Amino acid sequence: MTAPPDDCLARNDWICGDYLSTRRQILLDAVGQHVQLTVVSVGLGLVIALPLALLARRRRWTVGPVLGLTTVIYTIPSLAMFSLLLPVYGLSATLVVVGLALYSLTLLVRNILAGLDGVPAAAKEAARGMGYGPMRQLLTVELPLAVPAAMAGLRIATVSAVALTTVGAIVGYGGLGNLIYAGMNSYFKAQVLTASVLCVLIAVAFDLLLLGLERLLTPWRRAGRSPRAARGRRPLAASGRRT
Repeated sequence: MTAPPDDCLARNDWICGDYLSTRRQILLDAVGQHVQLTVVSVGLGLVIALPLALLARRRRWTVGPVLGLTTVIYTIPSLAMFSLLLPVYGLSATLVVVGLALYSLTLLVRNILAGLDGVPAAAKEAARGMGYGPMRQLLTVELPLAVPAAMAGLRIATVSAVALTTVGAIVGYGGLGNLIYAGMNSYFKAQVLTASVLCVLIAVAFDLLLLGLERLLTPWRRAGRSPRAARGRRPLAASGRRT
């Protein structure tokens, strides 16, 4: 009988240090593409979602159509979504970015709108009493107080985008998904497991990063105040710093 090979790559082990050392650049390139696709798509989704949420809040009759449309888009299977976008964008990274951005809308619009609707009336009345115009009140009072709810939606949308980016492998732009699908086709165990674990780590890293950003943007919550007191004091603190 022949002895089993000493090389974990030759044995096709699930956990293989040699795979990490010999495919380091391939992994780094895949991680870079995965992160880039996620950031750009969620950023585009946020740019679209904020005006939609503001429109729905200002003209309440649009709430149903806006939320309904974004929900319908979210229910479209990813393969079908990419197929529908294929005639417009072709086999490109733009196709993946647009598809992921559309998927993020329902989470972002709902949470931004919920955050704006949750701003206490007392805070808005205090701002108006101090002479704040509609735009200044929105930028310095309402949006800051809506940050916790908006960030909750952003965190979920980002983690979802990390997972859905792998589906972009069907058009050649899936980041780590390219390695996962290639590894599954060739039954390359180490590649499948390593790329999958890296996807999880990217999702966790994004979630922790956004959680830290939320804490930076909501210092009154770190001060240990109650939500009602914090929200009530935030506009006054802001008005003291701005002219």
